[in-house]
Amino acid sequence: MFGFGRKPITQLSFIVAGAQKAGTTALNYYLKRHPGIALPVKKELHFFDDDKRYASTPVSYDSLHAMFPKARAGAVAGENTPNYLYWPPALARIRDYNSAMKLIFILRNPIERAFSQWNMQRTRGIEALEFLEAIEVEPERLASLPQSEKRKFAYLDRGRYAAQLRRAFSLFSREQLLIIRYEDFRHRQREVVEQIYHFIGLQAPRHFRPLEAHGIPYERKLTGTERVSSRAILDQDICELETMLGWDCGNWC
Repeated sequence: MFGFGRKPITQLSFIVAGAQKAGTTALNYYLKRHPGIALPVKKELHFFDDDKRYASTPVSYDSLHAMFPKARAGAVAGENTPNYLYWPPALARIRDYNSAMKLIFILRNPIERAFSQWNMQRTRGIEALEFLEAIEVEPERLASLPQSEKRKFAYLDRGRYAAQLRRAFSLFSREQLLIIRYEDFRHRQREVVEQIYHFIGLQAPRHFRPLEAHGIPYERKLTGTERVSSRAILDQDICELETMLGWDCGNWC
């Protein structure tokens, strides 16, 4: 049971840490509707991937906790910033903040994820290149950009999940990590959302209201040539992920 008295948040217990363009906004919809979950005033706080904040030590977490409204006694506090899985220092910073943190990762087909991010950047007027051009120049582009700009154009690099999960496994126990396939979340939302509630220590509410379809429609679909070119770049990482998690990712390719 959750008390009616409201108290300031003093520590986060869970974080939805990735991946970008993999259903984290839809998951936030469900997290907001659980009476036992305390969320911040906005979805993505970008506290642990803010390199400027960590340029000076020690880091104060008061500003992090101040981003949360007062919550019911007994509520579980968490946040949702999908960049944390990708940004190299973020997970270590989270471990230093709370070594018992529970982390949730939703992994989407990295080829479709990259195309979705590219479409988002095109819609925002950030990306001038066509998709094939963008992934072909991605390594050189990332090498030349300042650190703060790299995440905007890391279309395929964000999809190298095996390397990112190795970093997570080195910092947290497997029991602290919940790794979900995007396709499972999309097609079995109630079952997966209830799994997430249980993972963070809560019972699922009796009533479940499915999220209606949402999102920005793409100008066009991913072409066969674009899919084959992306797969050639990511094939080794996908194979490593299959071995690491025991998944069959054949439908990704």
